[in-house]
Amino acid sequence: MPEPLLDLANIDKSYGGNPVLRRVSMDLLPGEVHCLVGENGAGKSTFIKILSGAVRPDGGTLRLAGGSYSSLSPQESMRLGVSTIYQDIELIESLTVADNIFLGHELPAGIPGTVNIREQERRAGALLDMLRIRLDPGEPVENLSTAQKQNLQIAKAMHGEARILVMDEPTVSLGVDEKKALMRLVRELRAKGLGIIYISHFLEEVFDIGDRITILKDGEKVGTYDVAAMTADKVTRLMVGRDASQFFSRERSTVGETRFEVSGLSCEGVEDVSFSVARGEVFGFGGLVGSGRTELAEALFGARKRLAGTIILDGEKLAPASPLEALRDGVCLLTEDRKRLALFMNRPLSENVTVAHNELFGGALLSFALERAQVADMLAQLKIVAAGTDIDAASLSGGNQQKVAVARWLLCRSEVLIFDEPTKGVDIGAKAEIYRLMTDLAAAGRCVIMISSDMPELIAMSDRIGVMRGGRLAGILPGAKAREEELIRMFMG
Repeated sequence: MPEPLLDLANIDKSYGGNPVLRRVSMDLLPGEVHCLVGENGAGKSTFIKILSGAVRPDGGTLRLAGGSYSSLSPQESMRLGVSTIYQDIELIESLTVADNIFLGHELPAGIPGTVNIREQERRAGALLDMLRIRLDPGEPVENLSTAQKQNLQIAKAMHGEARILVMDEPTVSLGVDEKKALMRLVRELRAKGLGIIYISHFLEEVFDIGDRITILKDGEKVGTYDVAAMTADKVTRLMVGRDASQFFSRERSTVGETRFEVSGLSCEGVEDVSFSVARGEVFGFGGLVGSGRTELAEALFGARKRLAGTIILDGEKLAPASPLEALRDGVCLLTEDRKRLALFMNRPLSENVTVAHNELFGGALLSFALERAQVADMLAQLKIVAAGTDIDAASLSGGNQQKVAVARWLLCRSEVLIFDEPTKGVDIGAKAEIYRLMTDLAAAGRCVIMISSDMPELIAMSDRIGVMRGGRLAGILPGAKAREEELIRMFMG
């Protein structure tokens, strides 16, 4: 057995007397993908922040590059060959691909204080070619897709001569083809001898790419296992105490009359889309990234200009020219990007829940007593776990953040709820709660539209599935009869 690249032993960390990690140990071998899994709050983020030098542990030892350390600074971590790629992409959008790769290590030109841009682009191009990443070194990062940015972060790590690569939810914003391309790149890096710590809520990725898997639960290590000896049910049971099959099932509501109709809708990125949603139905939308799914949702919510088509709810024609008008009409959108577009992350939970309701129905003066009662009711109704209503939304888990966004729209009496990637970045247990919430909303007669890149989720949750391709609706098929292979063929055309 080769010498480990990394050995973390008995790591402890507490915040305010509350233990987050308790004597957690993990090692990483050269040429290995070691997957780290656990529910939100299990301690994964704290663990990798300790490795990257962002957090100082209370106890334990970090052994790497021939040395033993009680803690690391970010500079030491990078010097020792550790590179962390976080879920939130950390690049300078206004700079080029080459500029980002050489950021902090720019090549000087002949004149003091200037940068040799041509040589940086040449070397960046050679690195990208070696990694088989198709990027123009001179392209501004703001023009890149999410998948291209992920690949650029990997190239930047390799330029820094990383020996250990930590990848935190790298595929959470990627489509089917982009995920496959990233998986190929990870395999190639593993073949070059890198050690990769791979964190993901998608167990199919763990079984596709992983060699070993370490499971955390409530800040403690459950165990480390060979992936080949595990199944999704075993992993899920060790994480949360339930079988995986329980997370991809729902009780079907009685589907009633049509409530929501869209005919010939066109906007930038979408052309001539027609569909309907009945009372008690969950209508799913699938398709590759860029297929027009999110653009369609934005047009229904008044956030994207509608060029043609009609929208009807309960026989009334709607023409929302803004999100506020859509809310008044009873249509809401839970956006894919919770942190940037859905929530005020640095504002209290109570404000996040009531802000839209106050705008619509609050009048000139607000009743704080009524507001407190409304928030308390929503927390109880949606089982939102929070230390209080005055804590910032940023301090909540991903699943609870999603439920806060739902609470906001329920308080606005929304009848059409559009969920864009509703379980993105949340753990398996939180997924089950969100599925149950969507099912309850449909059973209560509301119209639920779900956009998802997660095939099992799309099939299990949808009564019908509309497939978007190239900005058009390629077809609608029953969810109960849909198969992944068939959906992928329709996605690809």
